[in-house]
Formats: sequence, structure tokens, C-alpha cells
Amino acid sequence: MKVVILCGGQGTRLKEETEYRPKPLVSVGGMPILWHIMKIYSHYGFNEFILCLGYKGEMIKDYFLKFEELSNDFTLNLRSKHERIIHHSRAHLENWKITFIDTGINTQTGARVASIKEYLGKDERFFLTYGDGIAKINIKEQLKFHQQHGKAVTVAGVRPPSRFGEIKTKGNKVISFNEKPIDAKSRINGGFFVCNMEIFKYLSTSDECILERTPLETLAEKGELQMWPLNDFWYCMDTYRDYLFLNEEWAKGNAGWKVWKA
Repeated sequence: MKVVILCGGQGTRLKEETEYRPKPLVSVGGMPILWHIMKIYSHYGFNEFILCLGYKGEMIKDYFLKFEELSNDFTLNLRSKHERIIHHSRAHLENWKITFIDTGINTQTGARVASIKEYLGKDERFFLTYGDGIAKINIKEQLKFHQQHGKAVTVAGVRPPSRFGEIKTKGNKVISFNEKPIDAKSRINGGFFVCNMEIFKYLSTSDECILERTPLETLAEKGELQMWPLNDFWYCMDTYRDYLFLNEEWAKGNAGWKVWKA
């Protein structure tokens, strides 16, 4: 099964970083958040990726073309025409096969997915996610759930962390304080999907096709959209505050999404 990752948005709410690079290349712990997402899938044995590029997509291509050099120390002999780069390997090269597809600068999410159908070949199903969300998610368990219900699409339903700190009191005395409480009242689209090829009946290559609007709404109306509850860590890097939070968690050794071993 292939993993389709939406990497084309402009990330305007994170302009402090995305003015210079596409959001999927914004660093968390010294590596792009896109790398973290791919590591999650790779941990469960899914190593074929299709990246739907758009805004500054050439930078994502360039990053992976130079991945070995960027991940390792090396010696460069400028005067040598043979074996110009001698690596001192300290980073493991991933066993990843990556397809890079330019899906347009202003293209909406549904149209980006619609435009990569031919690259899925004869696959019966595929994974789909965004290039800015990470989670402690058991991909194989989600896939098992998807196969059991037999519907067109499964989406991970998550309870998002609150933007405000929560205090618990006894009278006027503060008993506890939680900076990132979970909003237990409702679930939202967590961005981790499993899709059958049937989803393409609901998509259009028109740039205005937004996955989260008519396609998913219609699938829900027809009973073809199922929710897989994810109760563990989930976070989306939407703003600069989110960027700081994720980097702080990584620095503290508290990366709740890190399902792989070092």
C-alpha cells in the first residue's frame, strides 16, 4: 500500500517559517515534519510514498535528492572528478520509494488527490494524510479496522488539545494546572485516512475540489465514511506556537508521536 501525503499548501498561519520553505520541510528536532510523518508509516512497514507537491515543491524534491548529504558528514574534494563525496555515515538511509507529483500551487486538497490516481496503479486501497500532522497512531490497527467495515474511507477521529490552559479548583484553591488539556467533548478529522479506490468517484481534478467539503460530506451521507477513534497523542503544526511546542517536546525527550526506535 502506498502513502499519499498532501504537501502543497502555503501554510499561511505559519508564515514565520513558510515564507522561506514549504510547511512539510519545517523542522522538528532538526528533521522536517514530513520526515517524522514518513517515519510513522515506515515503522509499520509502509515505505512507498506519493508526495502531492505545490507551494515551493521544488525544495522538497531538492531535500530528498540531497538527503544523504544533508543527513551525514562528508568530505568534498573539489578538484577530483571521481568519487567527489566521501561519506562518514552516521544517519541511516531510509528504505523509502518516493514519487514526487506537482499538483499545482493553488490546487485544493481534493483535486490534489484526484490528480495522483494513475500513480496508484492497481492498488485496491491507499493511505492518505496531511504534511503537517503527527500522531502516536497504530497504522496497522487502523488498516485492520478499515478492512473489517468494508466502506470507502476511514478517518482517524481525534480529540484535539485545547488552545488554553485548564485549571481545576477547590473553592478558590487551584488543585491542578494543565497547559494542554484534551477537549473530550468532540472529535475532529485527525488527517490520517485509509481509502479505497472508490473515493475517486467523489473527487474532481478541478482546482476548487476541497476534500473536506463535498467529497467527505457526500461519503458521510452515503454511509461510506467510517471513523476510527484515536485516543493517543495527536498534534497539527498549524501556527508558530505549535512549531515551538513540538520542538520543545522533542528537546525534552517527550515526543508523543515517536513510535519508531532511534
